[in-house]
Amino acid sequence: MSTEKEDVTVHEVRHVENTHANKPSTTGILEDVKGRDFTVNEAEIPPGYFRSARFIGSMFAIGSAFGCGVAGFTFAAPILAYINADIGPDPNLIWVALSYLLTSSIGLIIVGRLTDIFGRRWFFIMGNVIATLGSIVCAIAPSIPVLIAGETLVGIGASVQLSYAFVVSEIVPMKWRFLAQGYVFLWGIPFSGFAPAISYAFVFQTKVGWRGVYYLLIAVNAASTLAWFFFYKPPTFAMKHGQGRMMEFLKHFDYIGTVMVTLGLLLFLMGMSWGGTLHPWNSAHTLSAIIIGAILLTAFFLYEIFVPLREPLLPSHLFRNRGWNVSVILWSLGASTYYALAILWPSIVATLYRGNHGYMWVGWVSCLSNCGILFGEYIGAWLKCRTYIQIPIVFLIGSVLLAAMAACGPDSVVMACVLAFLATTFIGYNEILNSAVATICIDDQREIGTATGAGGSARSFISTVCSTVYTVVLSNRLAQEIPARVPAALTSAGLPASSATAFLSALTLGTPEAFAAVPGLTPALQAIGTRAYQEASAQAYKTVFLTTLAFSGVGIVVSYWCPNVDSLLVGDVTVTLGDSTTKKIDEKSQP
Repeated sequence: MSTEKEDVTVHEVRHVENTHANKPSTTGILEDVKGRDFTVNEAEIPPGYFRSARFIGSMFAIGSAFGCGVAGFTFAAPILAYINADIGPDPNLIWVALSYLLTSSIGLIIVGRLTDIFGRRWFFIMGNVIATLGSIVCAIAPSIPVLIAGETLVGIGASVQLSYAFVVSEIVPMKWRFLAQGYVFLWGIPFSGFAPAISYAFVFQTKVGWRGVYYLLIAVNAASTLAWFFFYKPPTFAMKHGQGRMMEFLKHFDYIGTVMVTLGLLLFLMGMSWGGTLHPWNSAHTLSAIIIGAILLTAFFLYEIFVPLREPLLPSHLFRNRGWNVSVILWSLGASTYYALAILWPSIVATLYRGNHGYMWVGWVSCLSNCGILFGEYIGAWLKCRTYIQIPIVFLIGSVLLAAMAACGPDSVVMACVLAFLATTFIGYNEILNSAVATICIDDQREIGTATGAGGSARSFISTVCSTVYTVVLSNRLAQEIPARVPAALTSAGLPASSATAFLSALTLGTPEAFAAVPGLTPALQAIGTRAYQEASAQAYKTVFLTTLAFSGVGIVVSYWCPNVDSLLVGDVTVTLGDSTTKKIDEKSQP
């Protein structure tokens, strides 16, 4: 006969079954500080669990939070010039983007490790609260400095929101992790894929203007926060480690490593972002930030590997897992080649192909690269078997298609659009396969947050380095091609040589008033000068696309060692969600 006391959660059953997991050794140091194992097979999960309010509500929280996490940047980036015109101008405008990128990149590794140890629930609730507050600050910002403060909060929240990979992966059977991540990427369609069009629509077709994007983020962030609070109930610290041990873990946490990696990433990424924009590459600001950051990061890895830490931020055995390392490298390099197009494509559309089209045409066509990567991620989610064969193929195809865009010029808008979409589709295909494999091939699923968070930070780090290379190459080539082509074309067509500089300034502004102020400029001469500018820009873009081969070539070679995880695609669920997963302890499992 069953009683209420016989009904316990899966968490509680695992708590009893795994009390040996934290057994003290003869040295007094725990043999296993990862916490109890809550893995169950899908056959043990009660019928209806995956249709329960707790599971569906948690999936809503994960997806909507991911959408807000990416939109905190993708909504603002296309319209920064209009924001600056409204509440600026301010020379520190670049910090609107930098504050988000720095905080979100650094937070990934810390969030993963902290939530593995202390439990995820309140970290994700508070992360979304911070993102909501940041969106409110941005929505009411009267100046650029206030907007920067708001984006900093949005970035801190995004470091939690973008930690979707391990949260969604651990609550579904391992064999469905690809599809689970594919579901999350569906939320990227409006928040990333169509972000430029949505941002332009708020600016040009509504009365609220650019602030509307933040009003939208406030609403979705608030809904996501409520879903985290009411539905997401994974194992708590007490379930993982037992009652009364919080101070023990706080005492032995890796504070030194956390400070080193935080400062190292902050300084290095800041220096890379400053170079050629806020400060020259050879300036003391840029060089000192990059060098000190690199030294701190090197010291961090040596510290984690050689110092016997009780609670390392990044366990050294991850570096010995070849499959995980290969997956993270390919995940990062795939993203870095995508970022080449993410940086270039809106500029290409506006510079080479806008013609007589309006702003909304530019906004919609600028969506192609983001939509391509999301489409590829969704396609790859359905093809989970033999990923070690798929990854080298799709990585190669995506790399070749991206490099092929070097053949595009001012008259090849259709070819450019097709190649942009197809290249990012295959790169997105590569991304979902590697991001999912990185969660599967780790040795202990209790470290899924640590491993995936470290992978996410590595992705941001490598992508930032590669993006900086692309930006430097582009700026250098533009500085060579434009002065060499545009003035010569104009003067040979009859424009006074003294007016060539004024024409280049008018091109930067792009307004009819600016062109009208150029002495001697006629509509015919303006068309000649614009064409020369497009051809010069096309040559610069060509060089950048060819530069991507340097990074994609490394990825093509590394893809040879992709891990085979087919045997690991089983029905095990790493973590179940709270009280809805009740089951009875049968007689043999009772103490």
